[in-house]
Amino acid sequence: MKRKSFDRIASLLGFGLAILLLVAASLMNWGYTFANSQVTDQLTAQKIFFPAAGSPAFSPDKFPDIQKYAGMQLTTGKQAKAYADKYIAVHLQGIAGGKTYSQVSELSRANPTDPALAGQVQTLFRGETIRGMLGFAFAFWQIGQIAMYGTYACLIGGILFLMLSIMGFMHLRRTPEDATV
Repeated sequence: MKRKSFDRIASLLGFGLAILLLVAASLMNWGYTFANSQVTDQLTAQKIFFPAAGSPAFSPDKFPDIQKYAGMQLTTGKQAKAYADKYIAVHLQGIAGGKTYSQVSELSRANPTDPALAGQVQTLFRGETIRGMLGFAFAFWQIGQIAMYGTYACLIGGILFLMLSIMGFMHLRRTPEDATV
């Protein structure tokens, strides 16, 4: 095979790959931006705040892992996960001796006249529902973060292949007609 033909094919393939990677970077950036803005908009609209530092509801002994968020509004998936797993979950553990909604609900169905049990069912249902929603906010946000890193990787790869393709086309101009591979 002639060297010029090989260089032309390799350069065109590299250029095509560069375009593909740059388009992928653009789409992943769109995905990241969409996921991030949706999570931020939804959490901001809910107006959920961590308790203020020093408040009795936010004791450093009981909530050591989330003190850095004291008084802050939930706007990111990371904050939503912390609030769900380190704040709401701790409170839910204090209801009904650590039983879950489904366990307490079963007990309540067996004893329908117990108002304390019915109240625990409602509280656990609401708390676990909010935890689940915040967990999904975190998951959606995390997918956006992965897309952001994918954007960087594709952008770097696309630029690299574009530069290599340009260098290949430049080399093609200097390759003698009779050179072979």
